[in-house]
Amino acid sequence: MGSTDNTMIYYIMGGAGIALVLIVIIYLILAKKMQKSEYKRIQRLQQGTRQNRYSAEILFQKLYLTYIKIPFIKRYILKLRRRLEIINVDDEYATRRASAKILTKTLAILVPTIIITIMITYTNYLLMAILLMFEIFMIDTLIDGSVDKLDNKLLREQLDFFSEIRHAYHEYNMVEEAIYQVSQDDEMDVSRQGEKIYEILISDDPETEIEKYYDIAPNSFLKEFAGISYLTKEFGDRKVNGASLYLKNVNNITQEMQLEILKRDKLNYVFQSLSVISIAPILLLEPLKNWAVSNFSFTSSWYEGKPGMIVQILILLLTFVSYILVRKLKDNGSTGIYTKNGENPWQARLYKKKIIKKIVDLFIPKVGTKEYRKVGQLLKDSASHLKMEWVYINRICLFIVTVIASIVIFTQLHVVAINYIYTEPTTDYDIIGGLSEKDEQKAMELTEQDNKILDQFRGKINTTEAQIRMAVERLPYYYEEDEEEIDKAVERIQGKLQIINSEYMQWFELLLAFVFGIIGYMAPIWILMFQVKMRQLEMEDEVMQFQTIILMLMRIERVNVEIILEWLERYSNIFKAPIAKCVNNYEAGAWEALEQMKEEVSYAPLVRIIESLQAAVEKIPIADAFDELDSEREYYQEKRKESNERLIKRKGMIGKVIGFAPMVCMFVGYLIIPLVFIGLTSMSTSFQTMTSQ
Repeated sequence: MGSTDNTMIYYIMGGAGIALVLIVIIYLILAKKMQKSEYKRIQRLQQGTRQNRYSAEILFQKLYLTYIKIPFIKRYILKLRRRLEIINVDDEYATRRASAKILTKTLAILVPTIIITIMITYTNYLLMAILLMFEIFMIDTLIDGSVDKLDNKLLREQLDFFSEIRHAYHEYNMVEEAIYQVSQDDEMDVSRQGEKIYEILISDDPETEIEKYYDIAPNSFLKEFAGISYLTKEFGDRKVNGASLYLKNVNNITQEMQLEILKRDKLNYVFQSLSVISIAPILLLEPLKNWAVSNFSFTSSWYEGKPGMIVQILILLLTFVSYILVRKLKDNGSTGIYTKNGENPWQARLYKKKIIKKIVDLFIPKVGTKEYRKVGQLLKDSASHLKMEWVYINRICLFIVTVIASIVIFTQLHVVAINYIYTEPTTDYDIIGGLSEKDEQKAMELTEQDNKILDQFRGKINTTEAQIRMAVERLPYYYEEDEEEIDKAVERIQGKLQIINSEYMQWFELLLAFVFGIIGYMAPIWILMFQVKMRQLEMEDEVMQFQTIILMLMRIERVNVEIILEWLERYSNIFKAPIAKCVNNYEAGAWEALEQMKEEVSYAPLVRIIESLQAAVEKIPIADAFDELDSEREYYQEKRKESNERLIKRKGMIGKVIGFAPMVCMFVGYLIIPLVFIGLTSMSTSFQTMTSQ
């Protein structure tokens, strides 16, 4: 084993040396390419940039051009830039720089992790393959996390931006001029958003342009700010209790952002280690097994055989599921929610093929059926970007992959069991400690003699004890052994042969593969259900956001119930479907449309808002219908904070249960139970042997 370890170390050192040489060569090639026209164009774009940032930024531009040419990485760089384009609004240079920077950091984390995984699991190819696939899957998570950081940074910049807007508005008393002056600060990313909003306000058709901006704004707060700025420019500002209504609304948005930033910071704090904890067991499986076998050699039959492999696979699956659920639980729905609809995913490309389309359509429920409505409602309630056909492509692909993977794993389990019989040292183990070098050599010699007999009769199910005895007696190894030793050898070899001949794919394993396939087929639906449950936790937060929107709109001239409903639809997430339906039916009858929405919604705080809207339609002005929102503003703010605290606490509790599940299962199911169970079994066998003697 020692020589194997040394050889592996030499391979790793050699690989590291080759990698270093390749890096130097790539650097020289890139340095040469800098002189070409494509890079000179980038240099011209960079004129006026500070000297100390020049080299790093040009490097990221070069890396972007390199990444875009590599087939596998190209997919991720394009996906990444689609999300960053929203934050960087029409700034190609900044988009390329940020895309290359994030992907470089991701690869810097991923490559060492892959090397460590190979070093730890090089003796277990199945585990290595699963881990490497899992780590490739992690690229999406690392990219999402990096984009979320940029989104949070933008949110914090908005606080300073809105504060400057207040001062500029006092000076110029014009919305567009205030936004223009504050947006001249090139140091902040939010300045690009300010410039975009300014261009919209001075355009020939601001109403159309503002609708376009709603579709691409990085977060709801900028949408609210753009909308309020547009309404103020169109209808004018007014004084409420001696203060500017526009500035009061900007202050309301600022308070909403402060609450959101606090909520995200607390969620990040609660979940920052849970993702690592949920992944850790897959990296600890092999070291834990090596430690147990080296200290308690009687456990090797369990760890090296089928039981150990089965538990390994179960822990890997549990880890994979836990990791996905923790990620869904933490998700704050930042820029990704606005960009995924614009993508052309592999499901869409696959569905365009006629044969695939015909097969998938057989599984999609007919339009108008109960099943179709159920899945459609699930997609709406979970705010999923997936289309119905994409869901069923995912389900079918997961079914096929799960069935094939299950058959491969079952086959591998049989191979593991047979290999263990052929490689296990044939002797009695000590309960604690391993064999001495001399005893191990003798045990392996005995194993080799047994293997000669096993090779003769492997696959011959009707082999008798007499045939095995004849074969044993012919071996030179047993020429001088007495009858008792030959009897022991025959009994031992017969037991091994029975195990080897029984290790083949059986009918119930194929049945299990299809059962697992059905579980895989149902997995996308279960994940959508989980997302719905998580979103239900945020109902109160969304309704309180509705209250803030109504508070901003209710005192603006010429704002009516229909405009309020359109704004609620724009910023809704959980209640989007009933509000959208109400907006569509509004022209046919305002009160009736609101009444229908009230019947569809069961959440009491939203029902109260709907009743106030009904009152504003027929009886009283909007400001009077919602006067309690203004008078009890401080109460609602405190209630919102308390609601966020409860939301974070509940998410944290659920996250800890899910995140720690793989770690607990690893220590209990992969270490403690095998040690206790096998130890007790070995002791019982030893006592029986001593008693019989």
